[in-house]
Amino acid sequence: MVSFDVVSLFTKVPVEESLTLLSQHFNKEILSLYKHVLTSTYFCVDSQFYEQTDGVVMGFQLTPVIANSFMEDIETKAIEKASHKPACWYRYVYDTFVVWPHGQEKLMEFLNHLYVIHNKIQLTMEIEETGHLPFLDIDIYRKMD
Repeated sequence: MVSFDVVSLFTKVPVEESLTLLSQHFNKEILSLYKHVLTSTYFCVDSQFYEQTDGVVMGFQLTPVIANSFMEDIETKAIEKASHKPACWYRYVYDTFVVWPHGQEKLMEFLNHLYVIHNKIQLTMEIEETGHLPFLDIDIYRKMD
C-alpha cells in the first residue's frame, strides 16, 4: 500500500490549463464565468493590493472542483501511459491511496513517471510499514485474510 500527496496543490493548478479542461465540459457562457473567477484573484495585505497570477485561490468554493478536474486529467494520463499500473488507485482531491503489486523498484519508476506528467505537480510518497498506512486521518491496515 502506498499513498501519494500533492504538495500545495491549489497554488500549483495552472489557470489556463484548467480553463482548457473546463471547456470540454461547459458552454462558452459558463466558461466565461469560470475565467472571470479564476483570473480575478486580487487580495490585500497591510493595505497593499496583490494579484495571484497563477494557481487557484485557497478557500474559494470552486477551488476543490477545479483542482479535482485538473488532478483527474493528470492521473488519467499517468495511468494510461504507465508501463506498470497500480492494482487500485483511489484519490480524494490531492491524497491518493494506491495498491502497488510490482515491487519497490517499479514503484520508484512509477513515481518518476508521475513527475514527468506535469512539471508543476510535486508529490510526497508514503509506503506501508508493517502492514499499516496512515491515510486521511485513518490507519489502513492489511489483514492476513
